[in-house]
Amino acid sequence: MSDIGDWFRSIPLITRTWFAASIAVPFIGKLGLVNIRNLLLFPELIFSRFHLWRPVTATLFFPISPNTGFLYLVNLYFLYHYSTRLETGAFDGRPADYVFMLLFNWICIVITGLLMNMQLLMIPLIMSVLYVWAQFNKDMIVSFWFGTRFKAYYLPWVILGFNFIIGGSFVNELTGNLVGHLYFFLMFKYPMDLGGRTFLSTPEFLYRFFPNRRGGVSGFGVPPSRRPAAQEPAGGRHNWGQGLRLGDE
Repeated sequence: MSDIGDWFRSIPLITRTWFAASIAVPFIGKLGLVNIRNLLLFPELIFSRFHLWRPVTATLFFPISPNTGFLYLVNLYFLYHYSTRLETGAFDGRPADYVFMLLFNWICIVITGLLMNMQLLMIPLIMSVLYVWAQFNKDMIVSFWFGTRFKAYYLPWVILGFNFIIGGSFVNELTGNLVGHLYFFLMFKYPMDLGGRTFLSTPEFLYRFFPNRRGGVSGFGVPPSRRPAAQEPAGGRHNWGQGLRLGDE
């Protein structure tokens, strides 16, 4: 148990909090401690009865059953792996900027969920984070099942098809990819590569709650560091999420 505790404490703070909540809330529903209908996104209850917790619980909850358990574990792993990589990579030392990215993506996903009557939002938010990671590392070669290899740029779309095959919703994955693209385009692509105006910036109050740490890149107006594809040996065996080969260590 101490090994599990050490591993859990080694997860960066923001990812650790999100990861733990994404385990706790589904198991609360699974154990029947809360009626799962109270955790889902129902627009009429938000606006008529002021159930303001629903956008949060709908993002953290996922129904666990024999039919959905594998899909839940897959996406929980994606959450842990790619959120950790973003928090300790492109957003290293800049927790406020990472929190802002999550908040922006979450707000966009909640709005989309309300308009499209989506009751569960866990997968869209995870996919939006995976999409942003893929954009930061688009030239990295990743592996998938059966030895297939391709650039990380295509990973979100491969995962979309993968989740759809094993029981996910095409709308959920597509929403996450589009929201991730919107964030990356407005924050980096449009102002830096296309010379447009800056539409997004981290609010100052977030820096008060999550001050920059030494060693991170100061200021959010600079491009994130992009590591070359050769940072990891080609063909090396890594954890599943480095590529996506199940069972590798």
